[in-house]
Amino acid sequence: METIKLNNGVEMPILGYGVYQTPPAETERCVLDAISVGYRSIDTAQGYVNEEGVGEAIVKCGVPREELFITTKVWVSNFGYEKTAASIERSLRKLKSDYIDLLLIHQPFNDYYGAYRAMTEAYRAGKIRAIGVSNFYPDRLVDFCIYNEVVPAINQVETHPFCQQKAAREIMKKHGVQIESWGPFAEGRNGLFTNPVLTEIAAKYGKSVAQVTLRFLIQSGVIVIPKSVHKERMIENFNVFDFTLAPEDVAKIEALDTAQSSFFSHYDVSTVELIASLKFD
Repeated sequence: METIKLNNGVEMPILGYGVYQTPPAETERCVLDAISVGYRSIDTAQGYVNEEGVGEAIVKCGVPREELFITTKVWVSNFGYEKTAASIERSLRKLKSDYIDLLLIHQPFNDYYGAYRAMTEAYRAGKIRAIGVSNFYPDRLVDFCIYNEVVPAINQVETHPFCQQKAAREIMKKHGVQIESWGPFAEGRNGLFTNPVLTEIAAKYGKSVAQVTLRFLIQSGVIVIPKSVHKERMIENFNVFDFTLAPEDVAKIEALDTAQSSFFSHYDVSTVELIASLKFD
């Protein structure tokens, strides 16, 4: 498995398995399947309400804990120094682990500075190997990098062929923050799986559109965490290291970028209100 070296020297697999929207009752089985396929990086969150399933899989998978890379995220309702500190301990218990490989601030709202102080303290205490953020737009990310002693190792943001984050990635690069994609397939929106450019390229390499999409992002240095509850799809998504996209094909996919979200905007008041209304332990 190819890895990316984060800004603190920690090595993170460039391809992982995500459990967003995976039902809690299915999470343990799905993560066990993913690990059996070869995935070693697993991405969950307090807001996904399935950390327990990931924890059960960690214990039962038979793979040494040090060979796994576990990411979780602190939800907005747990922000603030004391609340975040307590939520980290809960996540550790649910994950059945003495440490978390990567802990992210899930959304840039509420007292995320207080949350990051608690995360930094846990990081320095060895409970977390790397800390970062998610869904931070460039303006908030720059502010955050300037005013925190520990620069975020990761910014996990919507990244796929139709929203490639080109300008944002330059800002991340400047500040030493690694980009990680959520929604690498845009959840199939905008006809991604039937897009004529992607289907033509997929046929050329004898691969699926999903594999071409993941390969494009990986070649661009983007960490990806595709999700599926079907083992055959997990296998398909994992088999993306046996081919390389030619420069002309990369250019064709780059031309698909609209620089627009396929989901939501954090500048939209209704989005902020919705996020603020959701509370998770």
